[in-house]
Amino acid sequence: MKRPRLLTPGPVNLHPAAGAVLAGEPLHHRSPEASALLAQVRGALARLFFTEGEVVFVGGSGTAAMEAVVRGLFRPGERVWVPVAGKFAERWLEIARAAGLEPVISEHAWGSAVTPDAVPSGPLAGALLTHSETSTGVLHPVRELAAALRANHPEALLVVDAVTSFLLAPLELEGWGLDAAVSGSQKGTMAPPGLAFAALAPRALERLRPAGYYLDLARELAAERSGGTAFTPPIQLIETVGAVLAAELPGGANDLRARWRAKARANERFYGLGVQAGLRPVPDAAAPRSPATAAFYLPAGRSYAELARAFLERGWRIAGGQGPLKGRIFRVSAMGYFEPDELERAYRDVSEVLDVK
Repeated sequence: MKRPRLLTPGPVNLHPAAGAVLAGEPLHHRSPEASALLAQVRGALARLFFTEGEVVFVGGSGTAAMEAVVRGLFRPGERVWVPVAGKFAERWLEIARAAGLEPVISEHAWGSAVTPDAVPSGPLAGALLTHSETSTGVLHPVRELAAALRANHPEALLVVDAVTSFLLAPLELEGWGLDAAVSGSQKGTMAPPGLAFAALAPRALERLRPAGYYLDLARELAAERSGGTAFTPPIQLIETVGAVLAAELPGGANDLRARWRAKARANERFYGLGVQAGLRPVPDAAAPRSPATAAFYLPAGRSYAELARAFLERGWRIAGGQGPLKGRIFRVSAMGYFEPDELERAYRDVSEVLDVK
């Protein structure tokens, strides 16, 4: 039976270059070839994060890198700002609490964007920010938030969840005043799940400390600098990410900027179709939209289960809501790999399912 193609904000349709790697024999992770691969892919990722720092791999989903960064950069009892406006910002909050930090929480309506006037007063060791909040479809203005934080808390370390914004939306570490960002293989890099990575700008590298065991970024960074890894890595996933970057972005940052524009256009077409069908987007009118997903409140009189079934009959899997939006919204995404004619078919099927006039 043919599996449905994914119109979901992760995991996503694999890039053919990733499929080609998976069809081959894996490298041994303690071989010279693996050491060369690690250096090559780490360097490529650092350039695409626009950092003079380094990228560290962690076996696991993006959440593994989130926890590793929090434990490596902060100490129990330190105060960190966590603006909460969606499911994945809540995850930052849960990780901060589990690490013994003192979160300074600002609550924001789901579907709204966090604004610089929300930056709290009082001492802060850092901030845990969400860039692309795929539970709501909002792209939070982390550049402006970083500027406001820097003005009031110059020593604070600013950490960004870029799991669904990396390679999809503009993001530059040092250029934006950010210290660390995390992402994963199953999103913008169009590879399978199981590999996370943390990009550490120079200030974060200076303040990184040993913490934990498997999720000890300091230990892992030391191992990767020497050409190895602290533990058995998902070496084939690292190879898939390298292959996708080479195939999709051979010109590096120049190609990346074109890709940002293309992904934004692709996502806005979904929004256009939804609005034509009379649907209300989840991001409010003042909130920038993430190119990672288009989120809509359900059509009147139709359940998510009914809508998902209609898409499935056409060969697509979509995503529903999370947290307080569960059962109230649906989400579609062009984040993964699509041939141009396939993406056009997706738009056509969205039009038919939503009965666009």
